[in-house]
Amino acid sequence: MGEKARREMVGTELSERERQVLEAVVRTYVDTAEPTGSRTVSRGFDLGVSAATIRNTMSDLEEKGYLFHPHTSAGRVPTDQAYRFYVDRLMEPLAPSPEDRANLERELGQAGTSAVERLVLQATRALSLISNELGVAVAPSLGDAVLEKLELIQVSTSKVLLVATIRGGVVRTVYVDLPIEVPQETLVTVTVALNERLSGLSLQEIRRTLSERLRDSIPGEVGQELINIFVQSGAELFDLRQLDAAQLHLGPASVLAQQPEFESGPRMKELIDLTEQRDLLAMAVGTREHAGRLKITIGTENDSTALSDFTLVTAEYSVGGLKGVIGVIGPTRMPYEKIVTIVDYTSSLVTRVLQP
Repeated sequence: MGEKARREMVGTELSERERQVLEAVVRTYVDTAEPTGSRTVSRGFDLGVSAATIRNTMSDLEEKGYLFHPHTSAGRVPTDQAYRFYVDRLMEPLAPSPEDRANLERELGQAGTSAVERLVLQATRALSLISNELGVAVAPSLGDAVLEKLELIQVSTSKVLLVATIRGGVVRTVYVDLPIEVPQETLVTVTVALNERLSGLSLQEIRRTLSERLRDSIPGEVGQELINIFVQSGAELFDLRQLDAAQLHLGPASVLAQQPEFESGPRMKELIDLTEQRDLLAMAVGTREHAGRLKITIGTENDSTALSDFTLVTAEYSVGGLKGVIGVIGPTRMPYEKIVTIVDYTSSLVTRVLQP
């Protein structure tokens, strides 16, 4: 059964009253972080039934797997299944407030557009502070990216900086030590030759055919020597193993540390351990399939057990035809109505700022 079909089946057996009570419990628990009892629901929501009826309905929801009793508390807490039903069937997303939009736009404006990584890092930080969840992002994978131009910048008589600009604004640099002294005019000649032969090609194609494309001699012994050095250094500059590895950005974890879930020592340690597992997070976020839509995975829906107590809300952003991912990680008890629209707005804003 596909994911869409499975989600459509969740909650199909719930009556209208069960849906109303479930929504009330979820909303109350998100607001208070305290197990919710029938009297709390009765006082806080005009459901038109008695507290006893609400209590019986909550018992039915518990039997169906939507609520559970934590410890010996009289109240109940939503399960992952309850949050899934709430997100898919009951939630009405709230538009970002003018203040939140202004804050995001101001933060991204401070980053400028010269470097994708800087902009995405700034957006991740802003997303953390505004959502009160842990902002997370991965930079676009560059394996299919296209080289826009190459520059050779003479740092000293014995060192040159290779600068590769990828279509969309991503920049990669490599310092190269020179065994010979290269005149400035030769540097210019070699730069022109490199751009004639390599610009407009994908990085994968350059990596695969670099030696062949630069086989023909460049006028002058020094120029040819510089080309040979470039061929050797190009292996590092266009290293697809590094390019394909998701570059992870995290916002400040302190925003999550302030939430009730992490007041206890063990839960705080769990949070710290999670932020230190950068490869795991990069994989979890960078391999998500979005199909042009926001993606929400709740608790045990996540592939990694390290994320079984967390929700991931992510969206894609675009830069020069490449796709990156940005979003938040937080406890399953999160204000989904607010979070989904803030993540969606942030991804759209990042894409807009990065447009050439």
